[in-house]
Amino acid sequence: MTLFNQINSLLFALFLLVMTSLVYFQFTETKAFMVNQMDSDLNNTVTSLSLMLKPHLETGDKATVDTLVNVIFEGGFYKKVQLTWLADQKKQLWENDVNFKTIPQWFIDLDLFEKQSKEVTITSGWLQLATLKVESNPAIGYQELWRIMNDTLMILAALFLISVAALRFRLKVILKPLHEVAKHARDVSKRKFHPDMKLPSTSELKEVVAAVNSMSGQLKQVFTALDEEVNNLKSVSLRDQVSQLPNRLYLTGQLNSWLNEPGFGALLLADFSWLDEIHSKYGYQIRDQTIKVLARKLISDLPFSADTVVARISNTEFAFLLQKADKHQVSEYLQSLIRLMNQEMLNAGCAPEQRFSIGISERSVGVNRTELLSQADNALQKAVSEGKSSHWFYVETEQEFSREAWRKQLVAAISNNDFTFRWQPIQQCHDNKIIHREIYCRLEVEGKIIPAGQFMPFIERLSLGHKLDQCLLEAINEDDLFALNPEPIAVNLSRESINNPDFHRWLTAYLEKVNSPEKIHFEISETGITQNLPACIQLCEIMENAGAKLGVDNCGRQMGALTYLQELKPHYIKLDMSLSCYNNEKGEENQQNLELCRALLNIARGLNIKAIITGVEDDKHLQTIKPLRADGYQGYIMPPVEINTHPHS
Repeated sequence: MTLFNQINSLLFALFLLVMTSLVYFQFTETKAFMVNQMDSDLNNTVTSLSLMLKPHLETGDKATVDTLVNVIFEGGFYKKVQLTWLADQKKQLWENDVNFKTIPQWFIDLDLFEKQSKEVTITSGWLQLATLKVESNPAIGYQELWRIMNDTLMILAALFLISVAALRFRLKVILKPLHEVAKHARDVSKRKFHPDMKLPSTSELKEVVAAVNSMSGQLKQVFTALDEEVNNLKSVSLRDQVSQLPNRLYLTGQLNSWLNEPGFGALLLADFSWLDEIHSKYGYQIRDQTIKVLARKLISDLPFSADTVVARISNTEFAFLLQKADKHQVSEYLQSLIRLMNQEMLNAGCAPEQRFSIGISERSVGVNRTELLSQADNALQKAVSEGKSSHWFYVETEQEFSREAWRKQLVAAISNNDFTFRWQPIQQCHDNKIIHREIYCRLEVEGKIIPAGQFMPFIERLSLGHKLDQCLLEAINEDDLFALNPEPIAVNLSRESINNPDFHRWLTAYLEKVNSPEKIHFEISETGITQNLPACIQLCEIMENAGAKLGVDNCGRQMGALTYLQELKPHYIKLDMSLSCYNNEKGEENQQNLELCRALLNIARGLNIKAIITGVEDDKHLQTIKPLRADGYQGYIMPPVEINTHPHS
């Protein structure tokens, strides 16, 4: 029960007690007054009536006696009048029923008034003429008691209603700061911080509001400090201090994460040796200033910036990682880069089309980080040796399907649900217990299994992501994969599904028909969240309303702040593989990753969000990350396994 209702109930009970006491005292006092009044009236009546009857009793005038008694009796104030003539013992009786139309019979039946009667002997000198007995009519008492109590109750009821309304209004005004404190505290528990509340006039509440304001401010400083710690660690270890672009270490981590997942794109390595000319002519300060200007231009003026990593990896070498670009888009990016470079060289007083070279290597199936870097470097060296502005590294690969053939194949596969499933467990760090299982799909074409790494790039290029998500979720429900294990199942949503209103409506209907929506975890990549935060918040509300959970994949991949976690409040985050300790190598890179992981885990714990470290390769690697006290881990230490179910035909 709320404090408002408790205070209201207490005041209601006290007021009711006071009213009941008033009614009781009014009732008893009125009743006593009526008893005394009827007794006094009865005495007066008997005395006056005996005096009036005396002369007529002496003469034996019965008619006049009867008339006199009727005059008094017909007023209804007396229940019974009995006159006994002592000369012949003859009795005369007058009697009324106790019944009034204005009084409920149940009230009369309460017998609130005892029988009152008065008997006297009428004498004439020493001679006794008659005995007169008069019994009062209690209906008069009932009538007055009913009227008075009725009026009293009506007045008290009106006062009660007015008082209750006034009390409720006043209590709302008094307790309004307390409601604001409760709302403020709930938001603080969700790590949502608002400006300080206004101090109320009530001294006790003033202390509470001041304490909550202080607590909120301190917590905000703590989380701000944690966020700043992560940003500082990223800035120191992952950012080039001159250009403020990501450095080689950050690029290495991004390449590892990107190549570990299905995708497409290219890596461009550029050598801007004209910067050495600036250095030799004007000194390192002008060169550094030129690099800063150039870095801002590279970020703001080149296309596809949302899915591109621009890094400075040495004095004059820059790298451009295009993560979501096909060959046509890579070529468009390259031309924009060359035009930008010529313009900046002219601005710096250098001759264009000289002293810069770019090597391009497209991502191919199965290529690793070392191979991709080597291919891009070979293309760069080829461009330098031939004096060209750019050179492509071509890998001879047999293209299994053309783009249009892939479209037909994937549309048919989604329509027929030609997918098989595997899943990989996510385990707790302290006891290796499985937390949930992440599901992966593969395409089956004419009995041949095609891994996701080959067809997912075309899913993204052809904008079929939301259709694939719907297909896989339907298959999971129809095959009842939830019943195979007690642990929840994690499903990765494509970036296209985040912004698609039709998918939002479909997901709402899907979660309503699923028997166990609480066993579904949806994972969205950090890039998709930062680029579409409002849509992600709407999607998160749909999941929470149905009982499903949200997870953030690739957390920490972006260079930006993690403030989105406070708004989104996911159930868990999975640290990006770029933060993992690859091959458990010892050295600076490993230590920096550990510190950055530790800072991210502190933020997650502060926000009451579970944290999972990915890319754990073996038991030695697991022992390295256990001191970080993450909630779970995932990686090749426990690879994906087949699910014992049959695909739809």
